[in-house]
Amino acid sequence: MLACVLAAQALKFRWLTSGDEAFRAAEQAIDGACRSVRLEVYTYADSAVGRRIRDRLAAAAARGALVRVLVDGVGSFRLPGSFWEPLVAAGGQVRVFNPISLERFAVRDHRKLLVCDEAVAILGGFNIAPEYEGDGVTRGWCDLAMQLEGEPARALAASFDSMFEHADFRHKRPLRFRRPLVKRLVPASDWQLLLSGPGRGRNPLLRMLHRDLVGAASVQIAAAYFLPTRRLRRKLMRVARAGGTVRLLLPGKTDVQLSQLAAQCLYTRLLKAGVEIYEYQPQILHAKLIIVDDAVYVGSANLDPRSLRINYDLMVRFHNVELAEQARSVFDAMLARARRIELEEWRASLSWWQKLLQRLAYYLLVRVDPYVAAWQYRRMRR
Repeated sequence: MLACVLAAQALKFRWLTSGDEAFRAAEQAIDGACRSVRLEVYTYADSAVGRRIRDRLAAAAARGALVRVLVDGVGSFRLPGSFWEPLVAAGGQVRVFNPISLERFAVRDHRKLLVCDEAVAILGGFNIAPEYEGDGVTRGWCDLAMQLEGEPARALAASFDSMFEHADFRHKRPLRFRRPLVKRLVPASDWQLLLSGPGRGRNPLLRMLHRDLVGAASVQIAAAYFLPTRRLRRKLMRVARAGGTVRLLLPGKTDVQLSQLAAQCLYTRLLKAGVEIYEYQPQILHAKLIIVDDAVYVGSANLDPRSLRINYDLMVRFHNVELAEQARSVFDAMLARARRIELEEWRASLSWWQKLLQRLAYYLLVRVDPYVAAWQYRRMRR
């Protein structure tokens, strides 16, 4: 697997293309932290890797670093409260985002982020759980993260602090990333921090994607859960019809069958427009990577209604030629282990029952789930 470093001005980037590599980098970053450690994750499991990272967090707190951990109430609901006792005893702080409640279970913190000393950050799709350990080929889910240093790390630390402050989600007006906050956290033109969450306003990820897709010649997207808006699908098909290359890398194996069925409901229309679709074969694909010409998006967001309308998520967009070349190499390494979906073969493989299931899954995820989330969000704001 590819691991490479790019230095661009004051910024340093390193791709982490396996769970083993990502966890090793996270442990080294925590061990080297002197002043602060911020960890935010959707799923944190009581496991060997989970205990290993917890003990390193406790050691950092014991040597005087400010250590804060934020986990999601649904994603980490199996984690017992006693799990964090060694960290709390050492002076660390742990919060659960939006603790489980039937009245407000829909809105989740889907972000995955580690920031040490406001200087080194790791972001991507990896949760802290045993299924992510491995190389993504022979064992463990296939996922992706980036380690970076410089100004983006400070911006990511500030975004963590906002989430940590509002973790209980019980105030009248739940946390929203309003435009001034996003603007303040974007100090450079070659990178942008794109923060999303529930509430009004256009999703910044969608806004940037729509802009980048105008006149694009090459698009590569790896997504664990792919159910983009109608407008975004039209933009992708327009690029393909205009002679551009659009490649989608989606799961052949999945942990959420409903999501895969809903995505497959779109295959025929996309293939007819010239979009290339591939399904990753060795393991479950959980990576999130978007490359549009020389623009690269990496982070925790999928292209589905949850990431685009409901959950709190984050992506960082970079515009850098060398970084884009590296991203394409990472994408191609995953693509080499995928099976291409051909239009006629796909059509012939579908029974009426499969088509019905796909349409039902699409309806549930595109219509019902966002409706329930919006209803709960309105009730929380009363």
